[in-house]
Amino acid sequence: MRKNFLPLTALAATAALTLAACSGSADADSTATGESGAELQTLLVGATAVPAGELVQYVIDSGQAEAAGLDIQVTEFSDYNTPNPALSEGAVDVNLFQHGPFLDLYNENAGDDLVNVGEVYLPPLALYSKTVESLEDLPEGATIALPNDASNESRALLLLAAAGLIEVTDAPSTVNDITANPNGFEFLEVDAASLPAALDDQDAAIVNFSFASAAGLSSDLQLLSEGEESIYFNILATRAELADDARVAAFYDALTSEETQAWILETYNGLVVPASVA
Repeated sequence: MRKNFLPLTALAATAALTLAACSGSADADSTATGESGAELQTLLVGATAVPAGELVQYVIDSGQAEAAGLDIQVTEFSDYNTPNPALSEGAVDVNLFQHGPFLDLYNENAGDDLVNVGEVYLPPLALYSKTVESLEDLPEGATIALPNDASNESRALLLLAAAGLIEVTDAPSTVNDITANPNGFEFLEVDAASLPAALDDQDAAIVNFSFASAAGLSSDLQLLSEGEESIYFNILATRAELADDARVAAFYDALTSEETQAWILETYNGLVVPASVA
């Protein structure tokens, strides 16, 4: 199946859930001792569970953290609203869960100055199909299911527009903002969690990583996906005073190492793309 990768330029809105659980708390200046007897520097990391938390755990389990002189202690979050305040208040030293536009919006709204250390991975929004082999094979009048929440529907419409399938306003939020639809596609707005199931009845559906992964969808079913110019790469963030901290730099290097890149590609079957190989 031939897949198209395209850039996007819209900002995403925040999501509201609930803080789930925390594990580990220590003074950022404290030290521990590794198996080799070497002194390790503690780094407090905040992350959502999947894929960020799994990625951080891999860096620990693979020995890369210890090799970098780091004792990583993880606080796990289940929402998008609390990790940045936790970082700002010093409960963690870095966090991994958000893309750049989300951080920019947070800084603007909170009057904060959290820093983007660098891109780590992209969980791309993608157009999937179980019946069509390539984007060019989408028939006229094909039915495409879209997520019905404002943030993801906007992102989905921009993805289709970037591929030249439709034309939209500068800041689309719903199908009412489609200004041209030369192929006569029919759009079905459904709850994001129902999109994988919609593939059984519709010609195609735009699904985000969380639900695509949970449903066992693979990159082989993708007709179109956000690519290397996407602004939605998830980033490592820290406070301004830690921007040049050697511990933060060492952790970022481990997150983006060739070993970690290979693990991401193998573990997530192409549904998550390492920043350095996107």
